[in-house]
Amino acid sequence: MRGALFAALATLLSLSACGEREGTAPVPDLPLIAANYIDAGNPETLREWGQVQRSGGELVLSEGVLPYDLNTPLFSDYAHKLRTVWMPAGTSAQYREGEVLDFPVGTVITKTFYYPVSDGADADEVLLDTATDFAASGKLQLSEVRLIETRVLVHREAGWEAIPYRWNDDQSEATLNRIGGIIPLNLTTAESESEPFDYVIPNVNECASCHGTNSNEAAIHPIGPKVRHLNRDFAYSKTLGGARNQIEQLSRVGFLTGVPVDLDGVPNNARWDDVDAALDARARAYLDINCSHCHSPVGPADTSGLSLEPDASGPALGTCKLPIAAGAGTGNRRWGIRPGHPDDSILIYRMEAKEGDKMMPEIGRATVHAEGVALVRQWVETLEGDCS
Repeated sequence: MRGALFAALATLLSLSACGEREGTAPVPDLPLIAANYIDAGNPETLREWGQVQRSGGELVLSEGVLPYDLNTPLFSDYAHKLRTVWMPAGTSAQYREGEVLDFPVGTVITKTFYYPVSDGADADEVLLDTATDFAASGKLQLSEVRLIETRVLVHREAGWEAIPYRWNDDQSEATLNRIGGIIPLNLTTAESESEPFDYVIPNVNECASCHGTNSNEAAIHPIGPKVRHLNRDFAYSKTLGGARNQIEQLSRVGFLTGVPVDLDGVPNNARWDDVDAALDARARAYLDINCSHCHSPVGPADTSGLSLEPDASGPALGTCKLPIAAGAGTGNRRWGIRPGHPDDSILIYRMEAKEGDKMMPEIGRATVHAEGVALVRQWVETLEGDCS
C-alpha cells in the first residue's frame, strides 16, 4: 500500500512540475508522463507513457514533450519519423560535442514511424514522399498518414531500455510488441509506380543490433541526438515559440545545459539532400547517421577495420582498404572504396544489395535508398587516388 501511494504521489508531483517548463503548453484531456514506468515496467499501451497519443483526428504531444529532428536522418524504407524527448522536472541533459547528449535518468525518447497516404487508397498502399514534412509542428493529421510503430527509449537507473509499440489498423492505439512483425506494404511514387516490400518491425532483442553502439559493453544507447545531428532549425508550433535552432530550444526549455554561448562553433552535419551544401559534407553526413553507430573504432563492426565517422580518413574510411570480414558482401570487389570508381567499391555494392548477407545496414531496411546511393556514388566518383 505504501509503495502504491508513493508511486501515485511521485506521478502527481511530476505532472504538476512538468507544466512549469518554459515554452511548453498543455494539450487538453491528455495524460502526462506515467512516472511509475520510469523505474520499471512496460505498459501495454503507448498511451500510458503519456508522450504521443491520439486526440481527435491528430497524433499530438503531451505537455512538456518536445519534438525534434535530425539534419540527416537514418534511412528506414522511406518511412517518415516523428521524434520526441521528455525529461523529468528539475533534470536536464549535458552538452557533449562528439557523443550523444548525456541524458539524465528518467529521459524518455520516442520515434514514431509513419507513411503519407492518399485518399481512398488500399490499406497497404503508402506514398513515397520525400519532400513533405508532415511532423513539422510536432503533430500529425491522421487522415494523411499511416502510423506503423512507435519505439520508446527510456533511461532507467540500470541504463537505457528499448520498448517497441505497434499501431493498430484504425490508428486508435499502439500496443506493446516485443516479438516484432512484418507488414506488407506497397510504396507508390507520384508517377504511380509501385514497389511491394515487407516493412519489418524489429523484435526487442534486435534493438541492440543498432543501439549497442559500444562493443566493449552490454548496453544500448540513443543514436540520433548528437549535437552535430541536432544543430538545425525546427519549425516549432507558435506555442513553443515558432522556428528556432534546436540546440537553443533545448536549452531554453531546460532540457540542455552547458551549451556554448556562440552556436557558430557548435558541430553541424550537412543535410544529405541540401543541393547547396558541399557534396563531401552531404555524403559524409549520410554515412555518419546510417553507418557510424556500427562502423566506429568501438562499434559492433569494429572488427571490419572500417570507420564511417566524420573524422575518419584513408583506409579507415575504406579508401583502398581490403575487406577483412565481408564474406559474400564484397560482391567480388577488391576495395571498400576505390576512388573515382563506385562500381568497384564494396561500399556501393552493399548499399545497393537487399539480400541479408550482403546488404548494409544489415537491419532496418528492405528497400534500397536510391537517392542515398546516388549521392554516395557521386561522392566516390569525385575522390582522388590510385589503389593500384
